[in-house]
Amino acid sequence: MTTEFKINARPVRVDVPEDTPLLWVIRDDLGYTGTKFGCGIGLCGACTVHVNGRATRSCITPVKDVANSVVTTIEGLAENGHPLLETWVEAQTPQCGYCQPGQIMQAAAMLRDFPNPTDEQINQVMSGNFCRCMAYVRIREAIRMAAQRMQAGSGRPQEADHA
Repeated sequence: MTTEFKINARPVRVDVPEDTPLLWVIRDDLGYTGTKFGCGIGLCGACTVHVNGRATRSCITPVKDVANSVVTTIEGLAENGHPLLETWVEAQTPQCGYCQPGQIMQAAAMLRDFPNPTDEQINQVMSGNFCRCMAYVRIREAIRMAAQRMQAGSGRPQEADHA
């Protein structure tokens, strides 16, 4: 089955079975390897991407569900220069780094909904993204730093072609 959608603002057409998990289309067919495989059942958050601006677990999302949608990966977020990418480095957030793309994607979606989140909101929204290195304190700090920068700047970054 052919499925068309946009990924990181670029139109793509993939010819894969409609039940193929989006994660494998992103990584294997389209070559965006920043999105990681973690658990394969949507619990850990390592595979988090945005679909039409919403955090989505790509390992359990069939590609047919993103037809005519806008998908953003960590590479797309980097192309748009999201403040989280800077604050993640400044707060020395990652240890092993494996879960960090999913953490950042979840945090970016959260900041769209809660531009000035409390620690409680951060903890609640981020609780579904697991970090084996236990970098949660630094993750929360990086999110707070990014929120402050976004508040002081000219508004929230927008994903390209968000529809």
